[in-house]
Amino acid sequence: MCRCVGGRALRFVFCLLALVSVVGLAGCNDYADPSSAVGMQLASATTTMAPRTYVLRPNDQVRVQVYNEQNASGVYVVDGGGMVSIPLAGRIHAAGLTTAGLERAITRHLNGSILTDPHVNVQVATYGPFFIRGEVKQPGQFPYAPGMTIGDAVALAGGYTYRADETTAYVRPSGAGAEVARSLRTDVPVSPGDNIRIPESYF
Repeated sequence: MCRCVGGRALRFVFCLLALVSVVGLAGCNDYADPSSAVGMQLASATTTMAPRTYVLRPNDQVRVQVYNEQNASGVYVVDGGGMVSIPLAGRIHAAGLTTAGLERAITRHLNGSILTDPHVNVQVATYGPFFIRGEVKQPGQFPYAPGMTIGDAVALAGGYTYRADETTAYVRPSGAGAEVARSLRTDVPVSPGDNIRIPESYF
């Protein structure tokens, strides 16, 4: 009788230790099932933040590397017309393309002219700046960084003045002709070339 009870107790202890081990491994594992809610949120966040999904805009600088052809490699600016000039490839429309899209466009222009089956890599070297004015302490032009919000932009500009309306901002995106009112009750993303105006509060 005692041996039977002791055996059951021992098996219970082993099972408990195994369960704790499995739970511990699950807690330490960074993997999330893509089909689960957590997995889909992680995939969405990764896609949103991935540099390859960023759409190029005027004043961005791109670093182009054409393997085995140094004359075409370098850092080039997307001009006000959305074009980028690449030696040997000529002027290519870049605004509105991702870096992967620009890679394909450059490859098409180079392929069959001077190079055969060129291998091109494009990265964003420097993002175009954004502008902030109105009721901030240091209005002006500031460098953009991925993931920035209007709150970050205001902080770079020294913060709000005592007259500022801290609930609303007016944003004119690059190339747009009109401002759009944005509520600051949530985080509002900033894009390169944005012109942000913080209005005065009337209360």
